[in-house]
Amino acid sequence: MQVSARADYALRAAAELARAAAEGTGPLKGERISEEQGIPKKFMENILLDLKHSGIVRTQRGAAGGYWLAQPPAEVSLARVIRAVEGPLANVRGEWPEAVEYGGAAKPLTEVWIAVRANLRAVLETVTLADLVEGLLPAPVEELTREPDAWVHH
Repeated sequence: MQVSARADYALRAAAELARAAAEGTGPLKGERISEEQGIPKKFMENILLDLKHSGIVRTQRGAAGGYWLAQPPAEVSLARVIRAVEGPLANVRGEWPEAVEYGGAAKPLTEVWIAVRANLRAVLETVTLADLVEGLLPAPVEELTREPDAWVHH
C-alpha cells in the first residue's frame, strides 16, 4: 500500500485538531495546522474542506473561528479520515476488490485483495485520533510493530 501525501497530510491535520480538542484550546486556523505540520497551505485548505464535507470537521469564519473536530477524537478512526480524502481503503484499478474477476492461475487474486483490505481495516479502523494524541496504540496494532520484519522494507 502506498500512502499518498494527501492521506498523510489529512491524518496529521486531524491529529492536530484532536490535540486541540484534548487540550480544550478551541478552533484552530488552517494556517496554524499547516505551520505546525509543515503542510503546504493550499493543500491544507483542500484537505480541511474534504474533512468538512465528510462531517469529520466543523468550521467557523471570523477572528475567533477556525476548524475543530465534529466528534470526540476517540470516535474518529484513521480509516474514516483516509476515506474522506482518498475514497476506499483498498481498490484494484478503481474497482472494489470483490468486483474484480480473474481467470486461470490468477483466480485467487480476488481473495488476496479481499485479505489485504481486511488487514488494512484491522489497523486503520481500530486506531483513533485519540490514540495518536495519547501516544497509545491498540494492543494488536502495537504488537504488529514489535515484529522486527515490520521495520524492514523489501
